[in-house]
Amino acid sequence: MSDTEEREKTSYACSDRISLDKIFFLSTFVPGLAPPKIPDGEKVDFDDIHRKRMEKDLTELHTLIEAHFEKRKKEEEELIVLTDRIEKRRSERAEQMKIRAERERERQAKLAEEKARKEEEEAKKKADDDARKKMILSNLSFTGYKQTQPGTKRQTEREKKRKILNDRRKELNIDHLKEDKLREKAKEMWDWMRQLEAEKFDLQFKYMKQKYEITVLRNRVSDHQKM
Repeated sequence: MSDTEEREKTSYACSDRISLDKIFFLSTFVPGLAPPKIPDGEKVDFDDIHRKRMEKDLTELHTLIEAHFEKRKKEEEELIVLTDRIEKRRSERAEQMKIRAERERERQAKLAEEKARKEEEEAKKKADDDARKKMILSNLSFTGYKQTQPGTKRQTEREKKRKILNDRRKELNIDHLKEDKLREKAKEMWDWMRQLEAEKFDLQFKYMKQKYEITVLRNRVSDHQKM
């Protein structure tokens, strides 16, 4: 055997040893990588094995990249939906706040209007009471003045009564009436007398009420003058 043949044999042996060591290293430190089964009596093409492995890794990398971008796209879509939902809720809340503010303004306006109306009614009532008190006091003053003149009040009241009686008194002309007409006339006069009695009662009640109010006002005026 020549030196050249010896060197070639040694080189092939070393090459086979390196390839086997490489396969053992990859199978040990790369999970899931099993050493390819080498058929007996065949020459192993390690470059083809490496190329196929690289193609597989590249395919897996592309798959991971596509999955990553698909996931990112889905997250962006979910983010857009969430943003739209938040914006919609914000708009709805702003609209609700606007409606509540409008209702509150209307309520405050109604309260102010009701308060103004009550104050106006109270002021009007107070003015009416003051005017009535002034009128009663004026009547008291005028009554006191008339009481200082003897006979004036009595004469005036008598004249008033006489005038009222003259106005209400009617002459009876019943000589020509028949019995049924007389009955109707009697009933009419009876009703008229009842009406007069009712008016008399009302006038007496009004007189007593005014007399009581005058007495109360006199006492108040007297108490006020003593202070």
